[in-house]
Amino acid sequence: MFLPLADQNPHRHITAPYVTFALIGLNVALFLATTGLVPAQSATANMLGLGLIPAVVTEQAQLAPHLAVVPTWATWITYMFMHGGWMHLIGNMLFLWVFADNIEDAMGHWRFLVFYILCGVIGGAAHLAINPASQAPLVGASGAVSGVLAAYLLLYPRVRVFGLVFNILPLTIPVWLALGTWVMLQVYHLFTTVGGATAWWAHVGGLAAGAALVGVMKNRDVIFFSHERQLPVTVPRIPLKLR
Repeated sequence: MFLPLADQNPHRHITAPYVTFALIGLNVALFLATTGLVPAQSATANMLGLGLIPAVVTEQAQLAPHLAVVPTWATWITYMFMHGGWMHLIGNMLFLWVFADNIEDAMGHWRFLVFYILCGVIGGAAHLAINPASQAPLVGASGAVSGVLAAYLLLYPRVRVFGLVFNILPLTIPVWLALGTWVMLQVYHLFTTVGGATAWWAHVGGLAAGAALVGVMKNRDVIFFSHERQLPVTVPRIPLKLR
């Protein structure tokens, strides 16, 4: 419904969001190497080897040895850097580009990286808890990105974001409206969609993780529900001494 392109929220603690840049670069590079620039058969094998397969994790199924790229425990991390197609990748990276830099600014580089990984792991865990016997690989950064969006919504709800409504109409709206609508859609799909290719529980798990973790991961001077406008800088009055 709304495709974000830019926000009006300057950095206050960091000079550049290096971790956000690195995450986007890693996601794009791995997609090209494992999916985007390889034959379809190889792409499928890579998703099976690097995706999070609930039935394999719960030992209800076993992955063929020639498909195992990393140990099963490592797929909790690798799955969130895999994507099923160009639109899947572009959508996640766009949300990451617009919103993650300010969460990195609010937390600092290393705490943000830990936060991002934890949201992805918890999102994967939510999907696994609901689908423990599924043999379909879970791939995508959506769980981690959902955590970032939850944190942004709690920290900067009044910031205005520019984007395309229905992917066509350019408009600037408050983040609480843009991301609040997105959150409600995730919950709606959670209870109305049967099957399908989208792991809605991973989204909601990531959202819950982001909302729960942001309070302990942010810098102490970052407050909830802050406004995008900084207070004006005032010049203190210095009394003149007449000689």
